[in-house]
Amino acid sequence: MASVEANKAGATKRGGFEKVMLSWHRWWRNDVVATVDQAEVIAKRRAECEITARYLLMVCMSAGIAILGLLLSSPAVVIGAMLLSPLMDPIMGVGFSLAIGDYRWLRRSARSLAVGSLFAVIFCAIVVFMSPLQTVTSEIAARTRPNLFDLVVALFSAIAGAYSMIRGREGTIVGVAIATALMPPLAVVGFGLATLNGTVFLGALFLFITNLTTIALTATVMARIYGFSTSLTDRGSQLQNFALGGAFVVLAVPLGISLQSIAWEANAQRIIRDGIDSSFAGSAESVEPQTTFGKDNVTVSATVYTNQLFDRADVESRAAKRLEQRLNRPVTVSILQIESASAREAELAQIGESRAREAESIATAEQIADRLALLAGVETNDVTVDRDRRRAMVRARPLDGASLAAYAELERRIDATEPEWDIRLIPPALAMPAITFEQIEAGGDDAVTAVRYQPDAAGKQAVALIAWAQSRIGIPVRLEGPADSVELARTVLAASGIAAATNPGRPGYGPVTARWSTQEG
Repeated sequence: MASVEANKAGATKRGGFEKVMLSWHRWWRNDVVATVDQAEVIAKRRAECEITARYLLMVCMSAGIAILGLLLSSPAVVIGAMLLSPLMDPIMGVGFSLAIGDYRWLRRSARSLAVGSLFAVIFCAIVVFMSPLQTVTSEIAARTRPNLFDLVVALFSAIAGAYSMIRGREGTIVGVAIATALMPPLAVVGFGLATLNGTVFLGALFLFITNLTTIALTATVMARIYGFSTSLTDRGSQLQNFALGGAFVVLAVPLGISLQSIAWEANAQRIIRDGIDSSFAGSAESVEPQTTFGKDNVTVSATVYTNQLFDRADVESRAAKRLEQRLNRPVTVSILQIESASAREAELAQIGESRAREAESIATAEQIADRLALLAGVETNDVTVDRDRRRAMVRARPLDGASLAAYAELERRIDATEPEWDIRLIPPALAMPAITFEQIEAGGDDAVTAVRYQPDAAGKQAVALIAWAQSRIGIPVRLEGPADSVELARTVLAASGIAAATNPGRPGYGPVTARWSTQEG
C-alpha cells in the first residue's frame, strides 16, 4: 500500500516537472524564437563575410596597431587594435553557417577568415622585421601560454556576441571584441614568425585557434538554441552536436593542463621565496629569486640581503634540499649574498640622499619663484620654473620710475644668488638708451694721421643693455641717427648676436637712437 502511494507521489512530481518544462519550451518558442527575424540575421551575416578592400585594409591596420602596442607593451594601444579588428564577422559566419548547414556560406566565411588571418600575420611579421624593437615584452609573453581561462573568456564573449547579433543589438560587439582579443594573438604569431621564435609562434597560434574555434562553435550552439532552421537530417544534426561537444573537450583538456601548470608555478614561486628565506635562519632581510622551470627540474638564482654572510655552499645546499622536498623536483640553487650593513644600507642611504636632493631642489625652486614674483610684481603662478634644467623666467609688469637698466640690475642680483640657475627677467618694452661715440686720433706729436670712432663708456653700457633687453623681449631693434654711426652701432650689436634694422640719416657721426620696431618714430 505504501509503495503504491509512493509511486503515485513520484508520478505526480514527474508530471509537475514535465508541465514546467513544456510551459518553458512553449514560452521560448512563441515569445523568444518567434520574435527573431532569421532571414534578416542570416542575410546580414552573409554580407559581412565577403573579402573586400575595406576588410583587408582594416585587418592590416588593426594588425599594425596591435603589434606596435605589443612591442611597446601598451595595453591601451592593444585595446585599440581589438576595436578595429573585423575578424569577428567571418568567425561568426562560420558559426551560423554550421548551424543552418549552409556549406557554401561556410566555405566563403572560412576563406575570408583564412585570408584575413594570413594578411595580419604577414603584415605584423614585416613590421617586426623592420622594427629595432624585437624583445619579448610582457604583453607578448602573456599570449604565448593559453589556458582554460582563455577558453572561458572566449566562451562568454561568444555568447554575448552571438546574442547581440541574433537580437539585433550589435552595439555591444565592441565590448565583445575587447574581451575576446582575436587580433593580438595573430600579431604575436607574426612576431614569432619574424623572430623565428617557435615557442612564441606556436603558443600564440594555439591561443588564436582556441578563441576562433570557441567563438564559432558557441555561435553555432546559440543559433541552434534560437531555432535557426537547418537542412541537416536528425542523424546529421546529432553527429554535429557530438562533434561540437568533442571539439570543446579537445580544447579544454590541454588548456586545463596549461592552467594547472601555471598555477603550480605560481605556488612554486612562493615556496621558493620562503624556502630560501628560511635557509638563512631569519637573517635574510630581502630575497629576490629568479626562477626557470625546466621540463623535469627547477633552476633558482637568488640575490639575498642578509645581516651576516653564510658559507655559500652550505646555504645553497640547505635551500636546495628544502625546495626539492616541497616541489618534488630536482632543484639547482645559486645565491648571491649581500651584507645589508655594507650594501643594503648603502643603497637605502643613496635613496635617502636622492630624495633629500629632490626636496632641496623643490624648496629652492619655490624660493626662486617667490622672489621673482615679488620683483616682477606678479603672482607666483606666473613664474615659469623648470627644475630639471634649473631655469626660471618671469615677465615683469611696468614699475613706476623703473628703466631697462633697473630691470637688468634686478635680474643680475637674483642670478648672482643662484649661480646654478639660469634666471631670466623679461622687462617691458621701455625706451632704450642712446649709443654715444668718442673720437680716437692716431698719429705722432706733430700731426694726426688717422681718426676713428668707437662707443664711449656710456655707449658700451647702452650696447650691452640693448642686447640684453632684445634677447629677453624678442622684439627687433631699429637704429636711427647719422649714417656712419648707425652702421658702426649695427656692427657692434651684431658682434653681440643682435641683428638690428637701420634707418640712417645724413653721413657723419653722432649719438644713435635705438627703438623697438613696433614703436613709431
